[in-house]
Amino acid sequence: MKTAITELFNIKHPIIQGGMHYVGFAELAAAVANAGGLGIITGLTQRTPELLAKEIAKCHDMTDKPFGVNLTFLPAFTTPPYPEYIAAIKEGGIKAVETAGRSPEQYMPALKAAGIKVIHKCTSVRHSLKAEQIGCDAVSVDGFECGGHPGEDDIPNMILLPRAADELKIPFVASGGMADARSLVAALAMGAQGMNMGTRFMATKEAPIHDNVKKALVAASELDTRLIMRAIRNTERVLKNPAVDHLLEIEREKGAKLKIDDIHDQVAGVYPKVMIDGQMDAGAWSCGMVAGLIHDIPTVKELIDRIMTEAEQLIRSRLTGFLDGDAPSKKAA
Repeated sequence: MKTAITELFNIKHPIIQGGMHYVGFAELAAAVANAGGLGIITGLTQRTPELLAKEIAKCHDMTDKPFGVNLTFLPAFTTPPYPEYIAAIKEGGIKAVETAGRSPEQYMPALKAAGIKVIHKCTSVRHSLKAEQIGCDAVSVDGFECGGHPGEDDIPNMILLPRAADELKIPFVASGGMADARSLVAALAMGAQGMNMGTRFMATKEAPIHDNVKKALVAASELDTRLIMRAIRNTERVLKNPAVDHLLEIEREKGAKLKIDDIHDQVAGVYPKVMIDGQMDAGAWSCGMVAGLIHDIPTVKELIDRIMTEAEQLIRSRLTGFLDGDAPSKKAA
Protein backbone atom coordinates (compact mmCIF):
# COMPACT_ATOMS: atom_id res chain seq x y z
CA MET A 1 0.00 0.00 0.00
CA LYS A 2 1.62 3.22 -1.17
CA THR A 3 0.42 6.54 0.21
CA ALA A 4 1.89 10.01 0.62
CA ILE A 5 2.96 8.96 4.13
CA THR A 6 4.81 5.81 3.05
CA GLU A 7 6.61 7.89 0.43
CA LEU A 8 7.39 10.75 2.80
CA PHE A 9 8.95 8.57 5.49
CA ASN A 10 10.27 5.79 3.23
CA ILE A 11 8.28 3.07 5.00
CA LYS A 12 6.43 0.00 3.69
CA HIS A 13 3.11 0.39 5.52
CA PRO A 14 1.19 3.62 6.38
CA ILE A 15 1.31 2.91 10.10
CA ILE A 16 3.08 5.10 12.66
CA GLN A 17 3.76 4.28 16.32
CA GLY A 18 3.27 7.57 18.12
CA GLY A 19 5.51 8.81 20.90
CA MET A 20 4.47 7.59 24.35
CA HIS A 21 6.11 8.50 27.66
CA TYR A 22 8.06 5.57 29.14
CA VAL A 23 6.83 3.32 26.29
CA GLY A 24 8.63 4.63 23.20
CA PHE A 25 12.02 3.04 23.80
CA ALA A 26 14.34 1.55 21.19
CA GLU A 27 12.84 -1.94 21.57
CA LEU A 28 9.38 -0.87 20.41
CA ALA A 29 10.55 1.64 17.79
CA ALA A 30 12.83 -0.97 16.20
CA ALA A 31 10.11 -3.63 16.20
CA VAL A 32 7.71 -1.28 14.40
CA ALA A 33 10.41 -0.25 11.91
CA ASN A 34 11.33 -3.88 11.20
CA ALA A 35 7.64 -4.66 10.60
CA GLY A 36 7.41 -1.92 7.97
CA GLY A 37 5.93 0.95 9.97
CA LEU A 38 7.48 4.11 11.40
CA GLY A 39 8.67 3.46 14.95
CA ILE A 40 9.14 6.43 17.25
CA ILE A 41 11.48 6.90 20.23
CA THR A 42 10.02 9.27 22.83
CA GLY A 43 12.68 11.95 23.19
CA LEU A 44 11.85 13.43 26.59
CA THR A 45 11.57 10.03 28.28
CA GLN A 46 15.36 10.18 27.92
CA ARG A 47 16.26 12.67 30.66
CA THR A 48 19.21 14.22 28.78
CA PRO A 49 20.21 14.68 25.12
CA GLU A 50 23.16 12.36 25.79
CA LEU A 51 20.79 9.58 26.89
CA LEU A 52 18.66 10.17 23.80
CA ALA A 53 21.75 9.80 21.62
CA LYS A 54 22.45 6.44 23.28
CA GLU A 55 18.86 5.29 22.75
CA ILE A 56 19.02 6.26 19.06
CA ALA A 57 22.29 4.33 18.68
CA LYS A 58 20.70 1.33 20.41
CA CYS A 59 17.77 1.45 17.99
CA HIS A 60 20.14 1.61 15.00
CA ASP A 61 21.72 -1.60 16.32
CA MET A 62 18.28 -3.25 16.28
CA THR A 63 17.06 -2.12 12.85
CA ASP A 64 18.36 -0.84 9.53
CA LYS A 65 14.94 0.64 8.67
CA PRO A 66 13.85 4.28 9.17
CA PHE A 67 12.58 5.32 12.59
CA GLY A 68 11.83 8.67 14.18
CA VAL A 69 11.91 10.58 17.46
CA ASN A 70 9.08 12.34 19.27
CA LEU A 71 9.72 15.79 20.73
CA THR A 72 6.91 17.16 22.89
CA PHE A 73 6.95 20.88 23.58
CA LEU A 74 5.31 21.43 26.93
CA PRO A 75 4.93 24.35 29.32
CA ALA A 76 7.38 23.71 32.13
CA PHE A 77 9.12 25.54 34.93
CA THR A 78 12.43 24.44 33.45
CA THR A 79 12.32 24.09 29.67
CA PRO A 80 14.20 21.03 28.39
CA PRO A 81 17.29 21.84 26.29
CA TYR A 82 15.48 21.37 22.99
CA PRO A 83 18.36 22.56 20.77
CA GLU A 84 20.59 19.89 22.30
CA TYR A 85 17.91 17.24 21.82
CA ILE A 86 17.59 18.30 18.17
CA ALA A 87 21.37 18.09 17.79
CA ALA A 88 21.30 14.52 19.14
CA ILE A 89 18.52 13.66 16.69
CA LYS A 90 20.46 15.14 13.78
CA GLU A 91 23.74 13.46 14.76
CA GLY A 92 21.88 10.17 15.13
CA GLY A 93 20.89 10.31 11.47
CA ILE A 94 17.17 10.58 12.21
CA LYS A 95 15.10 11.89 9.30
CA ALA A 96 11.64 11.92 10.92
CA VAL A 97 10.47 13.81 14.00
CA GLU A 98 7.00 13.72 15.51
CA THR A 99 6.34 16.97 17.36
CA ALA A 100 3.51 17.40 19.87
CA GLY A 101 2.26 19.79 22.51
CA ARG A 102 2.96 23.42 21.76
CA SER A 103 3.83 24.70 18.29
CA PRO A 104 7.29 23.63 17.07
CA GLU A 105 7.61 26.88 15.07
CA GLN A 106 10.76 28.22 16.76
CA TYR A 107 12.55 24.90 16.22
CA MET A 108 11.49 24.35 12.62
CA PRO A 109 14.56 26.08 11.07
CA ALA A 110 16.91 23.74 12.94
CA LEU A 111 14.88 20.66 12.04
CA LYS A 112 14.57 21.59 8.38
CA ALA A 113 18.26 22.51 8.13
CA ALA A 114 19.03 18.96 9.28
CA GLY A 115 16.88 17.52 6.47
CA ILE A 116 14.32 16.18 8.95
CA LYS A 117 10.67 15.56 7.98
CA VAL A 118 8.32 16.87 10.66
CA ILE A 119 4.88 15.47 11.48
CA HIS A 120 3.05 17.53 14.11
CA LYS A 121 0.29 16.09 16.28
CA CYS A 122 -2.83 18.31 16.22
CA THR A 123 -6.24 18.06 17.86
CA SER A 124 -7.99 20.60 15.63
CA VAL A 125 -8.17 21.77 12.03
CA ARG A 126 -6.92 25.24 12.97
CA HIS A 127 -3.81 23.83 14.61
CA SER A 128 -3.28 21.56 11.60
CA LEU A 129 -3.41 24.55 9.26
CA LYS A 130 -0.92 26.39 11.47
CA ALA A 131 1.40 23.37 11.29
CA GLU A 132 1.12 23.42 7.51
CA GLN A 133 1.83 27.16 7.47
CA ILE A 134 5.05 26.88 9.52
CA GLY A 135 6.45 24.18 7.25
CA CYS A 136 5.51 20.83 8.78
CA ASP A 137 5.60 18.05 6.19
CA ALA A 138 2.56 16.24 7.60
CA VAL A 139 0.22 16.27 10.56
CA SER A 140 -1.19 13.60 12.85
CA VAL A 141 -4.83 14.54 13.37
CA ASP A 142 -5.77 13.46 16.88
CA GLY A 143 -9.45 12.86 17.58
CA PHE A 144 -11.29 13.11 20.90
CA GLU A 145 -11.08 9.31 21.31
CA CYS A 146 -7.31 9.42 21.81
CA GLY A 147 -5.35 8.59 24.92
CA GLY A 148 -3.39 11.47 26.42
CA HIS A 149 -4.32 15.03 25.53
CA PRO A 150 -7.29 15.35 23.13
CA GLY A 151 -7.42 19.15 23.22
CA GLU A 152 -10.47 21.10 24.34
CA ASP A 153 -12.75 20.94 21.29
CA ASP A 154 -14.06 17.38 21.82
CA ILE A 155 -14.32 16.59 18.09
CA PRO A 156 -14.26 12.85 17.25
CA ASN A 157 -12.48 11.53 14.20
CA MET A 158 -15.62 10.89 12.12
CA ILE A 159 -15.89 14.68 11.90
CA LEU A 160 -12.30 15.81 12.41
CA LEU A 161 -10.70 13.72 9.66
CA PRO A 162 -13.01 14.83 6.81
CA ARG A 163 -12.66 18.42 8.01
CA ALA A 164 -8.88 18.08 7.88
CA ALA A 165 -9.13 16.60 4.38
CA ASP A 166 -11.24 19.58 3.31
CA GLU A 167 -8.67 22.12 4.51
CA LEU A 168 -5.15 20.67 4.37
CA LYS A 169 -2.76 20.50 1.45
CA ILE A 170 -0.11 18.45 3.28
CA PRO A 171 -0.79 14.76 4.05
CA PHE A 172 -2.12 13.68 7.41
CA VAL A 173 -2.58 10.49 9.39
CA ALA A 174 -5.48 9.60 11.66
CA SER A 175 -4.68 9.31 15.36
CA GLY A 176 -6.96 8.40 18.26
CA GLY A 177 -9.11 5.28 18.22
CA MET A 178 -6.86 3.48 15.73
CA ALA A 179 -6.44 -0.24 16.40
CA ASP A 180 -6.94 -2.50 13.41
CA ALA A 181 -7.61 -2.85 9.68
CA ARG A 182 -11.04 -1.26 10.05
CA SER A 183 -9.40 1.81 11.58
CA LEU A 184 -6.94 2.08 8.71
CA VAL A 185 -9.49 1.63 5.92
CA ALA A 186 -11.91 4.08 7.55
CA ALA A 187 -9.11 6.63 7.99
CA LEU A 188 -8.12 6.29 4.33
CA ALA A 189 -11.76 6.68 3.29
CA MET A 190 -11.97 9.95 5.22
CA GLY A 191 -8.91 11.44 3.56
CA ALA A 192 -6.01 10.35 5.76
CA GLN A 193 -2.87 8.85 4.23
CA GLY A 194 -2.28 6.41 7.09
CA MET A 195 -2.80 6.00 10.81
CA ASN A 196 -0.96 6.58 14.06
CA MET A 197 -1.41 4.06 16.88
CA GLY A 198 -0.39 4.59 20.47
CA THR A 199 -2.36 2.56 23.01
CA ARG A 200 -2.62 -0.42 20.62
CA PHE A 201 1.15 -0.72 20.34
CA MET A 202 1.42 -0.86 24.15
CA ALA A 203 -0.31 -4.24 24.06
CA THR A 204 2.41 -5.99 22.04
CA LYS A 205 5.09 -8.42 23.08
CA GLU A 206 7.94 -6.01 22.26
CA ALA A 207 6.50 -3.03 24.14
CA PRO A 208 9.07 -2.58 26.95
CA ILE A 209 6.48 -2.10 29.68
CA HIS A 210 5.22 -4.20 32.59
CA ASP A 211 2.90 -7.11 31.78
CA ASN A 212 0.37 -5.67 34.23
CA VAL A 213 -0.16 -2.74 31.85
CA LYS A 214 -0.69 -5.01 28.84
CA LYS A 215 -3.15 -7.18 30.78
CA ALA A 216 -5.04 -4.07 31.93
CA LEU A 217 -5.44 -2.92 28.31
CA VAL A 218 -6.80 -6.31 27.24
CA ALA A 219 -9.22 -6.34 30.20
CA ALA A 220 -10.44 -2.76 29.70
CA SER A 221 -13.47 -1.78 27.64
CA GLU A 222 -14.20 1.41 25.73
CA LEU A 223 -16.06 2.61 28.84
CA ASP A 224 -13.03 2.50 31.13
CA THR A 225 -11.28 5.78 30.35
CA ARG A 226 -11.84 9.09 32.12
CA LEU A 227 -11.10 12.73 31.28
CA ILE A 228 -9.09 14.62 33.89
CA MET A 229 -7.78 18.18 34.26
CA ARG A 230 -10.61 19.73 32.23
CA ALA A 231 -10.91 22.67 34.63
CA ILE A 232 -7.32 23.75 33.96
CA ARG A 233 -7.67 23.21 30.19
CA ASN A 234 -5.06 20.46 30.15
CA THR A 235 -7.53 17.65 29.48
CA GLU A 236 -6.09 14.14 29.50
CA ARG A 237 -7.76 10.82 28.76
CA VAL A 238 -6.55 8.17 31.21
CA LEU A 239 -7.47 4.65 32.29
CA LYS A 240 -9.84 4.49 35.27
CA ASN A 241 -8.31 3.31 38.55
CA PRO A 242 -8.68 4.21 42.28
CA ALA A 243 -6.15 7.06 42.01
CA VAL A 244 -8.09 8.53 39.08
CA ASP A 245 -11.35 8.18 41.02
CA HIS A 246 -9.77 10.12 43.90
CA LEU A 247 -8.44 12.75 41.48
CA LEU A 248 -11.93 13.25 40.02
CA GLU A 249 -13.34 13.66 43.54
CA ILE A 250 -10.82 16.45 44.16
CA GLU A 251 -11.79 18.06 40.85
CA ARG A 252 -15.48 17.96 41.77
CA GLU A 253 -14.78 19.53 45.16
CA LYS A 254 -12.53 22.30 43.79
CA GLY A 255 -14.55 23.02 40.65
CA ALA A 256 -13.29 26.02 38.71
CA LYS A 257 -10.79 26.78 41.49
CA LEU A 258 -8.77 23.63 40.72
CA LYS A 259 -5.00 24.09 40.51
CA ILE A 260 -2.41 21.59 39.34
CA ASP A 261 -0.98 21.46 42.87
CA ASP A 262 -4.29 20.02 44.09
CA ILE A 263 -3.79 16.85 42.05
CA HIS A 264 0.02 16.72 42.05
CA ASP A 265 0.18 13.33 43.79
CA GLN A 266 -2.07 11.70 41.19
CA VAL A 267 -0.24 12.96 38.08
CA ALA A 268 3.43 13.60 38.96
CA GLY A 269 6.08 10.93 38.45
CA VAL A 270 3.48 8.27 37.66
CA TYR A 271 4.83 6.76 34.44
CA PRO A 272 7.92 4.92 35.75
CA LYS A 273 5.83 3.43 38.55
CA VAL A 274 3.19 2.16 36.13
CA MET A 275 5.15 1.28 33.00
CA ILE A 276 8.29 -0.11 34.64
CA ASP A 277 7.15 -1.30 38.08
CA GLY A 278 3.62 -2.35 37.12
CA GLN A 279 1.93 -0.36 39.91
CA MET A 280 -1.39 -0.02 38.11
CA ASP A 281 -2.98 2.28 40.69
CA ALA A 282 0.02 4.60 41.14
CA GLY A 283 -1.81 7.48 39.47
CA ALA A 284 -3.27 8.71 36.18
CA TRP A 285 -1.76 7.37 32.96
CA SER A 286 -2.81 7.96 29.37
CA CYS A 287 -5.01 5.42 27.63
CA GLY A 288 -7.31 5.69 24.63
CA MET A 289 -10.90 4.50 24.25
CA VAL A 290 -9.37 2.08 21.76
CA ALA A 291 -8.73 -0.21 24.75
CA GLY A 292 -12.17 -1.62 23.92
CA LEU A 293 -10.74 -3.00 20.66
CA ILE A 294 -7.67 -4.63 22.23
CA HIS A 295 -8.16 -8.34 22.85
CA ASP A 296 -4.69 -9.86 22.55
CA ILE A 297 -0.95 -9.21 22.91
CA PRO A 298 0.66 -10.12 19.57
CA THR A 299 4.15 -9.36 18.36
CA VAL A 300 4.42 -6.04 16.54
CA LYS A 301 4.97 -7.88 13.24
CA GLU A 302 1.91 -10.05 13.80
CA LEU A 303 -0.16 -6.95 14.54
CA ILE A 304 0.99 -4.95 11.51
CA ASP A 305 0.81 -7.93 9.13
CA ARG A 306 -2.72 -8.68 10.36
CA ILE A 307 -3.79 -5.07 9.84
CA MET A 308 -2.42 -4.92 6.31
CA THR A 309 -3.83 -8.33 5.28
CA GLU A 310 -7.28 -7.55 6.65
CA ALA A 311 -7.21 -4.02 5.18
CA GLU A 312 -6.68 -5.48 1.72
CA GLN A 313 -9.57 -7.90 2.27
CA LEU A 314 -11.82 -5.07 3.42
CA ILE A 315 -10.99 -2.92 0.40
CA ARG A 316 -10.96 -5.61 -2.28
CA SER A 317 -13.81 -7.82 -1.04
CA ARG A 318 -16.16 -6.00 1.32
CA LEU A 319 -16.12 -2.50 -0.20
CA THR A 320 -15.98 -3.42 -3.87
CA GLY A 321 -18.51 -6.17 -3.08
CA PHE A 322 -21.09 -3.51 -2.27
CA LEU A 323 -20.59 -2.03 -5.74
CA ASP A 324 -20.64 -5.42 -7.45
CA GLY A 325 -23.71 -6.60 -5.56
CA ASP A 326 -21.65 -9.32 -3.96
CA ALA A 327 -20.81 -7.98 -0.51
CA PRO A 328 -19.77 -10.69 1.94
CA SER A 329 -21.83 -11.38 5.02
CA LYS A 330 -21.19 -9.49 8.25
CA LYS A 331 -19.41 -12.53 9.68
CA ALA A 332 -17.14 -12.92 6.65
CA ALA A 333 -16.26 -9.24 6.76
